[in-house]
Amino acid sequence: MKVSRKIVKIENHHTYLDIETDAGKYRLILLNDDIVRIRCTFAAEFKPEASYALVLTAWQDHMDELLQGERKRVEAIAVAYQDCDTYILWAAKKLNIKIHKNPFAIEISDKNGNILHSDLQEKASVQDDLGRIYHYSCMDDDDYFYGFGEKAGVLNKKKRRMRMHNVDTLGYDSELTDPLYKHIPFYIKLNSKNNIASGLFYNNSYDSVFDMGCERSGYWNTYSYFCADGGELDVFFICGPKIKDVIKNYTDLTGKTILPAKYSLGYMGSTMYYTELDVSADKAILQFLDKCKEEEIPCDGFFLSSGYTAGADGKRYVFNWNYDRFTNPQGFVEEMKEKGAALAPNIKPGMLTTHPLYKEFAAAGAYIKDDSDEKPQTDRYWGGQASFVDFTNPKGRELWKKHLQEAIVSLGITSIWNDNNEYEMNDLASICHYEGLKENVSALRPLMPNLMAFMAKETVLETYPNIRPYIVSRAGFAGIQRYAQTWAGDNNTSWKSLKFNIPVILGMGLSGVANQGCDIGGFFGPAPEPELFVRWIQNGIFQPRFSIHSCNTDNTVTEPWMFPSYTKYIKAAIQLRYRLVPYLYSLLVEAATEGSPIMRPLIYEFQDDHNVLEESFDFMLGSSLLIANILDKGAKTRQVYLPAGAEWFDWYTKKRYEGGQIIEVEVSLGSIPMFIRSGAIIPMSEELTNIHKAVGETLHLLVEVSSEAEFSLYEDDGITNHYKHGDYLKTKVNINKSNGTKITFTPEGSFLTPVKVVQLDLICHDIAPIQIRLQDRKLSMFLNQREWQASTAGWYYDMEQKTAKIKYSNINATYTIHADFAVKDLISV
Repeated sequence: MKVSRKIVKIENHHTYLDIETDAGKYRLILLNDDIVRIRCTFAAEFKPEASYALVLTAWQDHMDELLQGERKRVEAIAVAYQDCDTYILWAAKKLNIKIHKNPFAIEISDKNGNILHSDLQEKASVQDDLGRIYHYSCMDDDDYFYGFGEKAGVLNKKKRRMRMHNVDTLGYDSELTDPLYKHIPFYIKLNSKNNIASGLFYNNSYDSVFDMGCERSGYWNTYSYFCADGGELDVFFICGPKIKDVIKNYTDLTGKTILPAKYSLGYMGSTMYYTELDVSADKAILQFLDKCKEEEIPCDGFFLSSGYTAGADGKRYVFNWNYDRFTNPQGFVEEMKEKGAALAPNIKPGMLTTHPLYKEFAAAGAYIKDDSDEKPQTDRYWGGQASFVDFTNPKGRELWKKHLQEAIVSLGITSIWNDNNEYEMNDLASICHYEGLKENVSALRPLMPNLMAFMAKETVLETYPNIRPYIVSRAGFAGIQRYAQTWAGDNNTSWKSLKFNIPVILGMGLSGVANQGCDIGGFFGPAPEPELFVRWIQNGIFQPRFSIHSCNTDNTVTEPWMFPSYTKYIKAAIQLRYRLVPYLYSLLVEAATEGSPIMRPLIYEFQDDHNVLEESFDFMLGSSLLIANILDKGAKTRQVYLPAGAEWFDWYTKKRYEGGQIIEVEVSLGSIPMFIRSGAIIPMSEELTNIHKAVGETLHLLVEVSSEAEFSLYEDDGITNHYKHGDYLKTKVNINKSNGTKITFTPEGSFLTPVKVVQLDLICHDIAPIQIRLQDRKLSMFLNQREWQASTAGWYYDMEQKTAKIKYSNINATYTIHADFAVKDLISV
């Protein structure tokens, strides 16, 4: 065992600091004012820099050419160190980095003296006799831990031990199963005493474990640790002080969420049932779309399960169309488009040894090799023995791209569903090409799904350079958000899954993956009972990925209309989803630029309210809407905690509540408890029935004006890459209270919006406006609601909703709405 106990040598190289201890070598780099890299090896020298995960670097990296379109190179910040006898001080702009000499340990604090991270002295970094590396960190009783990627259970992971390992967890328990499909070794620590958040990202893709205080020894202070099966200790400390800051900085490091086509926010149909029909699976899917239209349920696409690739032996062969089930794939894709639906076919990276293309890939050296680096490694897979495409090999990538283009993308398909891509390989000594560096698969396994998604994106863009790819991936490592939307795999059909999939999704959002969701209605198990199905739809409409997907074990198929007497609730919920698309799309753009989650735990928005430190099931949709779904069978009431620091308004009645209290509301089967935050700005569309084809000419804005706020409403054509060249419209909406109540609209960009009419709903709880002006023009006030509805401009006060409803023709320039709330003295007149 090797333990770094004391410093024996220090070298300052201007933009980095090298430290040699009696066991390991360390290199400290201040990447920018918010990110400190601490790299450690117990070998004689550091390995070559070669990371697929990082998009922000300050050094030459072996992957620079491959990732040149997304990687940013910066100059590391030069910091002179001070020798303070027992420790070395590296004083940066925001941080003080104290490196203790003997016993060796690194401590990071802010300029106010708050300790943000501290190694466990005498046990900071360790390599055991099996080659595993450990990093021990001091813990405080007031620490809370969030993130860790896709993890079951409640949001706060304190007192948890979690394994990082991609695995196909069919029918998992969303409260207890560990691990799941994703491997994201990143977490956020929030100290509730000083209210400061910070993050640690371990750039190591070996299987690993996080122990967040489960292990205890009386010889040491309370600690957590990270343990990886191999590689180097390459840890990035990331500043806050807000959780929002940590996530922004982390996604600067590993990448922002890719902006997919807008239709990805629509309802995406899916089921394994249709593609397992002996014949005419294509007709079943087209009939599904017709039924959606008949039931007035919007639908924008269909995830095509892998049954479309079934060979004569019934096994899945990627890139192989089954012509009994799909007689004319090209014509089928075109019919889907005519009906306003995109097709996202399922593809898998494991190729059975009986696959018609197996020998071609083997001859090209495109598979991961056995431990002799000579033959393709085979392993257990769905259907039998298979070899796995090596996406770290240019030959594997190019051959995959060739067949993906020929079999799928050339048909006009720009949506790709990457599935069964966990790379569950038992012989971890198998060899990957690794861009010529050669490395065991144990070091690279979770990176394969990232590179698979990267190839899907590249294939679509090379074929259709101006079309935005929509890629979905089940597995992934840190940075998967750069290429794909994800989902939480093959969940179990149960009330528990409905409930605990929420913190699974929220944890992913806190791990940089803003665009994700779960299979609505449950994937594995019998068909959901009607009440569970309704409640799951009512929750699923707020997830960025909204898809009802099933592989029911009772010979049924989960469809929106499966329980006719309940269809009205399903339809109402999905139609609400489509009303919120302008808001959701703006949030998706925020994720793509800032890294912000779309579904946000309450602690993300209300870090000052310690009552939400462990809230796992209620969440914010963006910054303006609190969602408190019904998650328990037979519920008649729902208790909701409304965070302090805001006032809250019931979505339906506009009843006002003070923050910082628990309320109880009555609920029915049609209820979705939703609360509008003071200062909310929520853009909606009342006309949207299909994102592909419908044009929303009326923009409906719901605004609460009791506090100052800002929101950026984003529009573009939703499908092309023109937005990258300025063809977008970002309208900044500001509520200003400095001199009366003003709502200012400031547009940026060249996109010509289809919006012709704006309807502005102003929640005015205490007093109705006396006058509404558009710029300097007084708008007509109507006492009769029908007259207002028939008018082209004016306003009306809805007494029951305590809302001023304002209507006017859209203005493609900066303008302001003035609301005058002075009290009119009718007596003295």
